Amino acid sequence: MLRYLTAGESHGRGLVTLVEGLPAGLPVDLTAINEQLHRRQQGYGRGGRMRIEQDQAEILSGVRHGETLGSPVALVVWNRDWDNWREVMSPEALAEPPARPRTVTRPRPGHADLAGVLKFDRADARDILERSSARETAARVAAGTLARLLLRQAGAEVYSHVVRIGPVAVPEDPGNPGNPDSPDSPDSPDGPQGLSARDLAERAEASPVRCADPAASQAMVQAIDEAKAQGTSLGGVAEVLVTGLPPGLGSHVSWDRKLDGLLAQALMSIQSVKGVEVGLGFAAAGLPGHQVHDAIYFEDGRGFHRRTNRAGGLEGGMTNGETLVVRAAFKPIATLYRPLATVDLTTHQAVEASVERSDTCAVPAGAVIAEAVVAFTLAQAFLEKFGGDSLTEFLRNLAAYRRRLVER
Repeated sequence: MLRYLTAGESHGRGLVTLVEGLPAGLPVDLTAINEQLHRRQQGYGRGGRMRIEQDQAEILSGVRHGETLGSPVALVVWNRDWDNWREVMSPEALAEPPARPRTVTRPRPGHADLAGVLKFDRADARDILERSSARETAARVAAGTLARLLLRQAGAEVYSHVVRIGPVAVPEDPGNPGNPDSPDSPDSPDGPQGLSARDLAERAEASPVRCADPAASQAMVQAIDEAKAQGTSLGGVAEVLVTGLPPGLGSHVSWDRKLDGLLAQALMSIQSVKGVEVGLGFAAAGLPGHQVHDAIYFEDGRGFHRRTNRAGGLEGGMTNGETLVVRAAFKPIATLYRPLATVDLTTHQAVEASVERSDTCAVPAGAVIAEAVVAFTLAQAFLEKFGGDSLTEFLRNLAAYRRRLVER
């Protein structure tokens, strides 16, 4: 079973990832991991922390001479800002009577501060906010990149782009696989805006907000500037597309093995995500069946396929061979520079919420994190179906399955 754990606090010494279950012999490119960490730090609307941290992963175990050993892989991303927080975040007990430095007693609405303080019986919200911070996602991106390397060996690629920031959204068009008006014909475009998933992602990477639509990208930047001037924040929606997936990943037989449920759980676990859609998603609830379901076709040498992708590549809890299309909705960041009302944990007096260094909008970075958790979930599904203690065994099993699909 492929799984991962992360540890570390936002201003602690570093963030640790432990990944167990990767097959032996998987080539590991540390540069690829660091490239993804760099992508996570980019995007218009990020705050001052990103000018301090230059995230680089260090492999501690599980890899020898560029290949996994089959044993757990441990990675660490050191926090450069640790030097400024040694006293605040020191694991050593404080000498009496000095009070804790930089105590937080004004919980922020929309953050984990208050619920965490009540659950764990703490007096200082910093004990909660340091771990609940989205800084933790650097460790998840590292884990997700290891999974991404396995997916690439299997012929699958993961892409993303931003389709909404605040009030600005990319207009739908007939080429969008999540659009019910996509023409049911062999000439239908492969992806949104008539682009392949790869081309779409390449255009998005050239945008400061990872939006492939130039007009929408410009409007999103303006919306972020306006929100920053008002001391508020903006959320948005990121779409992840995965190509090259065979049909049959996941399962229909039990609720906890359905791949759409597993993907939703992974995406909802990202800080600030409040909604997940697959394919048409919520729009399907308001449409008749003939505008929701994808007709099935067959072609020699290709096998079964669809000419539309309103299902987003998932049916009955399993991949159906089409491009996976999932969207994650991010709420605005909870830290506001024009803070909302709250109640002090100690005095119970009405006060303004605390202000921690934060971003105005993190949706472009959220798209990269969404890629990572989707990649890891799909790698789990691949290994569940095809097994293999070594990469060679895994790829042999996958190749035999693909041949059967074409020959049946």
